[in-house]
This record gives sequence, C-alpha cells and structure tokens, in this order.
Amino acid sequence: MKNTRVFTKMFSSYIVILCLVLPSLQAVTQLSINIPPSPPSTLVIIPYEYYTYDNMTTLLTNLSQIYSDIMSLTSIGTTYEGRNIWMVKLSDNVLVEEAEEPGVLLMGAHHGDEKPSYEILIYFIKYMVETYQMEKTDNDKDGLFNEDPFDGIDNDNDGHTDEDPNEDSIRNALSNTELYIIPMVNPDGVVYEWRKNREPNYGDDGQSPSITSYGVDLNRNYGYMWNIVYLFPENFFLEYLIDDESWIYRGEKPFSERETQAVKSFVEIHDISISLSYHDYGEFMIFPWMHTSRHTPHEALYRSIGEDMAQINKYELKIYGQYGEREYIIPRYQGTPGSSENWLYGEQGIIAFTMELCRRRPERSSSLVLDTCWKHVGVNLYICERAQTIEEEKLTLFDGASN
Repeated sequence: MKNTRVFTKMFSSYIVILCLVLPSLQAVTQLSINIPPSPPSTLVIIPYEYYTYDNMTTLLTNLSQIYSDIMSLTSIGTTYEGRNIWMVKLSDNVLVEEAEEPGVLLMGAHHGDEKPSYEILIYFIKYMVETYQMEKTDNDKDGLFNEDPFDGIDNDNDGHTDEDPNEDSIRNALSNTELYIIPMVNPDGVVYEWRKNREPNYGDDGQSPSITSYGVDLNRNYGYMWNIVYLFPENFFLEYLIDDESWIYRGEKPFSERETQAVKSFVEIHDISISLSYHDYGEFMIFPWMHTSRHTPHEALYRSIGEDMAQINKYELKIYGQYGEREYIIPRYQGTPGSSENWLYGEQGIIAFTMELCRRRPERSSSLVLDTCWKHVGVNLYICERAQTIEEEKLTLFDGASN
C-alpha cells in the first residue's frame, strides 16, 4: 500500500509538470514552424536524383537531334573503360568554326564524386536549347516580362532574385560566342562514384609488374609548373601527390591520362577565351595562380570577373588562393599544382576559374541542387557576355609586373 501511494503521488506530480510545461512546448513548436530551419538537420529533404552517365548520354543524344541547328554532340576521347568524353557545342552556326567569335569552355566532373559539377552543366544545356526560340516570357506570372534578369538583385521587390530573366540573353550567347561544354571530364569516376579516374597504376613510377592501385586525380595531372613540387615538398604535400594510392595522386607525368590528353588536344585547336571548371564543395571561386600567392598579370581582370559572378551566385571570391588570407612580400608556394586552371592560363592564356559548388558533398536536397543549377545558368550566361570583350580587356587590364 505504501508503495502504491508513493507511485500515485509521483504520477500526480508528473501530470502537474506536464500541464505546466506543455503550453510552452507547443509555443516553441509553433515558433519553430514559422522560422525556416537550417538544412539538412531539421528539414524533410526530398533527395535529388542526379544524372547517371548513361542517362546523360541518352539526353544529350536526343537534344542534339532535336536541336541540331544550335547543338552538336561529339566525343573528344575515350576513357580506360571505354566511355566517351562528350563535348557539347552550342552556337547559332553550330557546324561552323567562327574564328571571330570567342570560345567559352565549361567543364565538370574532373572528380567523379562531385555530382553537382556535372549536373549544373546538363541543366544549362537543356535550358539553353529549350529556351533559345522562346519569346519574352512572364516566368513568375506577375504580369511583367524580363524584369528580374540574372544579376543577383531583386529588381521587382517581390522577395525573389533572378526569376524572370531575359530570353534574349540566350540568343546573344549563341550568336556571339562559341560555347563548348564538357559535363563529365571523368565519366569512369562518375560511374564508379569516386574522385579519380579508373586507369590502373603500376606503382608510383609505373614500373611495378602488377597493378598496385587505380586512378589518378585528373586535376593534378595538367602540365604547368610540374616540377615545382620538388622545390617545396612539404608545402605541396609531395608524398601524397606521388603516392599512387593517394586520392590526390597526380600520375607518372604531365598529361599521362586519357582524359587530360583529350582536354589538352581540344583546347590546343580551339580559340578559347575564358573557362569555368566546376567542382564541389564550399561555395567559393578561385583563380590562378593555383600554386602560389603571387598575382597573375591579369589580376585586375580576374577580380572584376570574379566579383561580377559573386554578385549572381553569392559565393566568396578568394583572391589570395584557396588557403591564403592576405598578400605576402615573398610569395607563398602551396595549393594545387597540376590543375586545369594553371595550365589553361599559364600555357594557353585563357582566363580560367574554379567554381566550388554547394555546402556539402554531395548535396542531396532537390531544392538546393535546383537553386544551384539556376544560379549558374546566370553565371554561365554572364561569362558568355563577358567573353565578347575579354580579349580587349586582356590588353587593357594587364600588369606585366605581377608575373
């Protein structure tokens, strides 16, 4: 009986506490509903389904047949596992090489596990061909046309940005630039869902009689300032760059890989003025030099373009390299030698950026992936617009003393 009375009193106390606390809990719950939670912990995420290599191939093949007047699809090479490295060309004269028009090169998936890097390019291709013939469209259904272009600004004060762009910007891009897009530089890595390609390695120096590992980090395999890592081995993590089992293994020699050879061969016979290489993650942009804090001769031009892109996508423009925070009297040597940007700019004179997408890898939220795709339609169109004056700007915004 005594135990029963004790239990009854304890139970009554719990009831009283619940009666006092429950209204407060309900208020907190209602408040949290009204405040947008931070993804991904408190949101119900609708998982995004990324394109596979095969699905992309089917889509691009179909689009190139439907929109053959403005889109072509060619393979610039094949991988170790026999997959085509697809290149899309968009132009109003797609079968003609128009020497007077600047070339724009967009690349994704140097690293196969960086899914948004190719997804935004597939989205961009589809958007461009499907919108090319469209007249002015009221995309946000507010009775106005083209009042909110891709500029990162809420021009119509409706709480949204860039939701009603001008369709003429698509026609301008295809009429005045040669637009080349390689969505998956590393299709084998995409299929295998890892960073490197799938070429077998035979030891660090290629001399082992048997396979020791698989894959090279393609964005360490481009041949600019290749030997600088031996001068500053700790700064550049040399032990990992030359370890064939490492995720950043750079290969036996510059352009040892089929994929980087394909990009090199393509670039060397085309007139490219500007390039964006998409990666993930971090929501920031970087530009050469990738191996040193020293400025390029086109520092002012790089900053001008980068700041304009940042206005659209709201990403951070890192002007001292990925890890630097200030300028140094004696340049600091660190970073990513062997990157495509270093080679494109250092050897070919192409203004080249790296764009790191999203806040995590891989981004799973459908709304966040689609928002990223949409923002970078704007970024890519801006690059096409800027390409039309960039050769003149290379001459006027040049500081030879920075090299």
